[in-house]
Amino acid sequence: MSAGADRAWRIVEDDLSGAAIRALLEVHFAGMLANSPAGSCHFLDFDGLRSDGVTFWSIHKDDALAGCGALKMLGGAHGEIKSMRTAQVFLRQGVAARMLVHIIDEARGRGLDRLSLETGSGPAFEPALALYRAHGFEDCEPFGDYKPDPFSRFMTRRL
Repeated sequence: MSAGADRAWRIVEDDLSGAAIRALLEVHFAGMLANSPAGSCHFLDFDGLRSDGVTFWSIHKDDALAGCGALKMLGGAHGEIKSMRTAQVFLRQGVAARMLVHIIDEARGRGLDRLSLETGSGPAFEPALALYRAHGFEDCEPFGDYKPDPFSRFMTRRL
């Protein structure tokens, strides 16, 4: 990929006020609920994504919204990845990998030494699990306030 092609991508801190990001998050919420029971869905709603200790970013290619992701501070030197989503028209174009690298770099820059995540366990989540494994995440026990759940997978990595 040429340097010019890379410059087409930008990641910005997002206040969730735009219609496009809100629509993408609505798709994200619906997707989680379609693939896991409601009691096993742990996504942050709009208020949760705006709460203290959470930083939310959107990723754009040129002027088009391509995806999003967030970092939630858990206390100490531990952070959690939240709300990773790629817009349908940008699937398999490296959006999630770019956002994941951004979040990892941001976590390191904040002095975190561990980054963890919770995601679903069914077939719909296999692409996400493969992405996280490719970036050094390994399965772990539930962390924070999570409890064991057959519909959840927990992963972590040292930074």
